[in-house]
Amino acid sequence: MPASLDAIRPSQRLILVSAVTLVAATGAMDAAGAAHVAVFVVAALGLAALAAVVGESIEQIGERLGPGATGLLQSSLGNLPELLVAIFALRAGLTRVVQAALVGSVLGNVLLVLGIAFLSGGARHGTQRFQPESPRMLVTLLTLAAGSTLVPTLADRLDTPAVHHTVALSDVAAVVLLLVYLASIPFWLSGGPEQPPAAPGQEPSKLSAPRGSPSGPSWPMWLAIAVLAGASAGSAAVSDWFVAALTPATRALGISPVFTGLVIVAIASNAVENAAGVRFAWKARPDYAISTILNSPLQITLFLTPLLVLISPLIGPAHLTLVFPPLLVAALAVAVVVVTVVVYDGEYSWLEGAALVALYVLVGSAFWWG
Repeated sequence: MPASLDAIRPSQRLILVSAVTLVAATGAMDAAGAAHVAVFVVAALGLAALAAVVGESIEQIGERLGPGATGLLQSSLGNLPELLVAIFALRAGLTRVVQAALVGSVLGNVLLVLGIAFLSGGARHGTQRFQPESPRMLVTLLTLAAGSTLVPTLADRLDTPAVHHTVALSDVAAVVLLLVYLASIPFWLSGGPEQPPAAPGQEPSKLSAPRGSPSGPSWPMWLAIAVLAGASAGSAAVSDWFVAALTPATRALGISPVFTGLVIVAIASNAVENAAGVRFAWKARPDYAISTILNSPLQITLFLTPLLVLISPLIGPAHLTLVFPPLLVAALAVAVVVVTVVVYDGEYSWLEGAALVALYVLVGSAFWWG
């Protein structure tokens, strides 16, 4: 085995092999005309594996760039599988599925993944304390993102004069969100928020560190770039097969398209990758856990969602707007308020984690019927 390949740890090899196998299996099943449900399930697993591969390769590239530049790279490419799924879904006219998947990705991280992290870390180590400065900034920006969907939706539902200009209003909100994202780039390139000195014997907080905090040898740069390129190509192919099988598979399974976007698509393309945050909580590293988990929904709301709003006229038959179904907006608003309350005091317990998971189950149940 070439020496450069020795840098790939066994766990990383397992992820890479799983991703290649699932991509090949999905392609073979689609070509053979297999049942839509089978293609849908295998493609969903493939998207989850590819999301993990994309995150791992970005992390490896980021070791040469520093934490600030890595955060920028993650925000641009970290949600690539989800972006591709959304593009193919918009091309197929599945606007409601895309809206549900975008909100579902946020809920999956701030309620389900963060709740599991708090539950596992708190149950194992007791009440955990963390530096609250960066989490407070993250939830403040998430509040802005929730407001960007609340305002156009209320303007439409309350029959205000803006009801006839919801497309323009959505475009304005998308531009504002992207401007905030661009304004944050120098902040992250400078290393993010300054942290207070760590207490004696306590590990310093590294909230701006890249996902994963790898231990062991680093990949060569050529290998990391090649893996990222391969995972990107695989994500494009699997996203196409996944979306093609989505509608007939959900009909066969009796699952509503909105629930599919909110739960299945969101978890497959986004939340699984952030299981690294759960591992950090399990190892009593709450700063890493919260930063890893909350950065992903922030990237979705400040970058991915407005980008899709602006490019949707070039993709599909319908213009994606920020006028979401009211229940989706209400679920997003409640989730942001709850997670703000939970992280603002700089500590969490297992019971708070259980409450977050319970809220996610309640929200998902509300959309089971559509």
